[in-house]
Amino acid sequence: MIRPRERLLVIKLADLGDAITATPALHALHAAYPSVRLDVLTSAVGASVMADLPEVDRVLVADRHLLDSPRSALRPSAWRRTLALIGDLRRHRYDTVIFMHHLTTAMGALKWRILASALRPAHTVGLDNGRGRFFGTRVPDLGFAALHEVEYALRLAEAVGAPPASPCLRVSLTPKAEEGARSLLGTLQRQRFAVVHPGSGSYSLARRWAPERFAAVADELVRRYALPVVVVGSAHDGVDEFVSAAHERHHNLAGRTDVPTLAAVLRSAAFFLGGDSGVVHLAAAAGTPLLSLFGPTDPRAWGPWRPPACGSAPAAVLQGHCPYDGPCLYRGHTLGQRDGCPGHDCLRDLTVPMVLERIRALALL
Repeated sequence: MIRPRERLLVIKLADLGDAITATPALHALHAAYPSVRLDVLTSAVGASVMADLPEVDRVLVADRHLLDSPRSALRPSAWRRTLALIGDLRRHRYDTVIFMHHLTTAMGALKWRILASALRPAHTVGLDNGRGRFFGTRVPDLGFAALHEVEYALRLAEAVGAPPASPCLRVSLTPKAEEGARSLLGTLQRQRFAVVHPGSGSYSLARRWAPERFAAVADELVRRYALPVVVVGSAHDGVDEFVSAAHERHHNLAGRTDVPTLAAVLRSAAFFLGGDSGVVHLAAAAGTPLLSLFGPTDPRAWGPWRPPACGSAPAAVLQGHCPYDGPCLYRGHTLGQRDGCPGHDCLRDLTVPMVLERIRALALL
């Protein structure tokens, strides 16, 4: 079995949820090799999750979409940035590099192959679905939903002799983040409140439950249970539509929190309600009771991760019925249907009463 000697690099050019699902593996690597320098190459949003983790020595940031398509590969600026990145990484002389990515496209596999060849580490480790023959150590990729994404990352860590030290997601709640949350919440922090996130990230809007339905649930939480609601998200998360559809006044923190501050807000909440997004994983990492609404994505791969060892607070999924052959986004070893099926039937079938009933059944009120 290979073992990192002095310098280990983990590559996870991730969105928010992807970065969070990698944190148990980072913990396992640090626990197994506390004297080995552990660096992570990730995206800007990934850095917001990993920069304050005690397991990580250094976070390097790169464009997660660099050389993702033939069109981008034809741009001289993309190659200039790629060569600059390679030069920076080579200066650190990593002896082991772990690629925490599925090789879902030929272009993506080529990108990682170029990087593995250019860095010249003694050991490379990655998932192999038939495209990963260039890795020195190959971990079988059984396809999306055969394992949860957390489990795939842990298997990569195990391939270099790092057994799971703890299966729990990690997020660092710094004093600065906690102070920011207190400032934003004001008097709300002294009472029970719910957090609602109506977005689904930018990759696929097919994953998004209608903002007006989120607003209807939030209104009912105020009317029936006198439970204040805080809405969070970015400018692209349907918050404006949520606010326009709502009949009650809700506390709007959209666009006012960075990732660490949002984690601190979530930690203070009675429960979280959201769709299939990175914010759900942030709530899971913060230990917040939660309900997540899933449609075209399989929660066996991407659902909120909170095994029994990580606390008893509910981390539940409510998924609409798919009239076809299972969830259509991320299927097998492919990306599947990014825009979902034509009618988006699975999410449309989730009604406001169904969601409210599941919240009650989970004793979140």
